[in-house]
Amino acid sequence: MTRTRVLTGITTSGTPHLGNYAGAIRPALEASRDPSVESFYFLADYHALIKCQEPARVQRSTLEIAASWLAAGLDPSKVWFYRQSDIPEIPELTWLLTCVAGKGILNRAHAYKAAVDRNREAGEDDDAGVSAGLFMYPVLMAADILIFNADKVPVGRDQIQHIEMARDFGQRFNHLYGEHFTLPEVTIAENVATLPGLDGRKMSKSYDNVIPLFAPREQLKKLIYSIVTDSRALGEPKDADASNVFQLYQAFSTPEQAASMRAAFEAGIGWGEAKQALFERIDAEISPMREKYEALIAKPAEIEAILRDGAARLRATYATPLLATLREAVGLRDLSKASVAATKVEERPAPAMFKQYREADGRFYFKLVQGDRVLLQSAGFDAPRDAGQRVAALKQAGRLDDESLLADGVSREDVDAALAAMAEAAA
Repeated sequence: MTRTRVLTGITTSGTPHLGNYAGAIRPALEASRDPSVESFYFLADYHALIKCQEPARVQRSTLEIAASWLAAGLDPSKVWFYRQSDIPEIPELTWLLTCVAGKGILNRAHAYKAAVDRNREAGEDDDAGVSAGLFMYPVLMAADILIFNADKVPVGRDQIQHIEMARDFGQRFNHLYGEHFTLPEVTIAENVATLPGLDGRKMSKSYDNVIPLFAPREQLKKLIYSIVTDSRALGEPKDADASNVFQLYQAFSTPEQAASMRAAFEAGIGWGEAKQALFERIDAEISPMREKYEALIAKPAEIEAILRDGAARLRATYATPLLATLREAVGLRDLSKASVAATKVEERPAPAMFKQYREADGRFYFKLVQGDRVLLQSAGFDAPRDAGQRVAALKQAGRLDDESLLADGVSREDVDAALAAMAEAAA
């Protein structure tokens, strides 16, 4: 069974909190248990360097986040779990993509535009304080995705643009060098929990209002009791939907438990009692994981071994073979074979290759070309995956099965010969 490849990146720039767990870790782990999905989870430590120039903090965050995901139930034997910097093919692919990425597209990236806007408001030069890393961030993200030909990438709405860029860079590369990359699709998790922090705003390190995921039990209780509430006293009905306490409780309870707590709010439960119930509910779910986390964090060498093992297996399975193919495609080749290749060029026609592209009508097309000659020309498809599947079927068959695709003046025999040669070369 062909499994759908789903890739999730985790930036290593802080300590995980309850919002990270409810909004990202828990739903991702639930999705990874689907047998039809091949899950990739990576610690994006290269990305962390764009925001953080504190080496000890990057290292500590990497350790804490890896331990958090493992303690929460991530099984490295059933998913791919690795550190971005342990895959050297990723920065190499970043450069190959840089050579086809349009600067105009990168100029429109949200993070770069926001930095430029801030500089203009402050009367500074557009690029003041802007690193090349920030500007090239979308290309590195594209390499993260394309190196494993991910089918789907779950992201928030603010990251949709980056997936669209990855598609664009992959498509440009395919157009120039042949069909190598799957064009990823974005997945928006509409129902992911967004938890309020201690002050009612979204729980975020930027607001300094977080509850650390694995805070010691007494600290967890103290933080929960410090959550901002209104002045309604014991016995006064309270609005559950407007309450930070209830929103947090609902994220860690069953529907039945949440309904019971809602009724208690309407009956005028006291804030102290409500916060105690919230503490017990969160601690019941987090406590077993906290014990695993503390055991893991005390043995960093074991976490290091898990990450290195994941990267080594992943490189051997996917990254290294793909990069070898890409190097050959762009011309980074063994020079000892140059004279042989020159002779073959004289004796044989140019190899045929498929090219996929998008027209102004918004539809997706492919064609089979041999040098300057077009052999096949498709009709339009609504989605790039449909065009890619048709190309894959032709490659697998090694011959033409639909003469309506023939370009003018081309015989079926010419196309069959080109497809057969392509299949032989691939083999």
